[in-house]
Amino acid sequence: MNNRVLVNIVALLSGLMFGFGLALSEMVNPNRILGFLDLFGDWDPTLLFVMGGAVPVSAISYLLIRGRKKPLFAESFMISARREIDRKLIIGSAIFGVGWGIAGYCPGPVITMLSLQLREPLIFIVAMLAGSLACRQVSRPKSS
Repeated sequence: MNNRVLVNIVALLSGLMFGFGLALSEMVNPNRILGFLDLFGDWDPTLLFVMGGAVPVSAISYLLIRGRKKPLFAESFMISARREIDRKLIIGSAIFGVGWGIAGYCPGPVITMLSLQLREPLIFIVAMLAGSLACRQVSRPKSS
């Protein structure tokens, strides 16, 4: 089996495991997210427990791979060299957070929700792609 096929199999299995975890924890249900954000109403702490389980696993995994020269299935790690917090990052984060708070959808869970054949996730994905394309057009350097 060639390396590219193995990489795709590992990517598929990772995506399936991530989607299964989202479904099992009910993070594909926008009401869970909106309930978590409703601090002064009927607060739902489920997302806090999901994050509480995910952060230690991620931290341990990071510590285990930190000393490696390269990942198992790639030539190098893809880590951004950018460390500054700039205006674009703050505005983008705020837009993402407001959208998440209004809709209760996040890109990972909404892609998982497509398997349920619901209309709302499809509308969200179309809107997300339109927003991404609009941002790309607006931030494209002006040619003289």
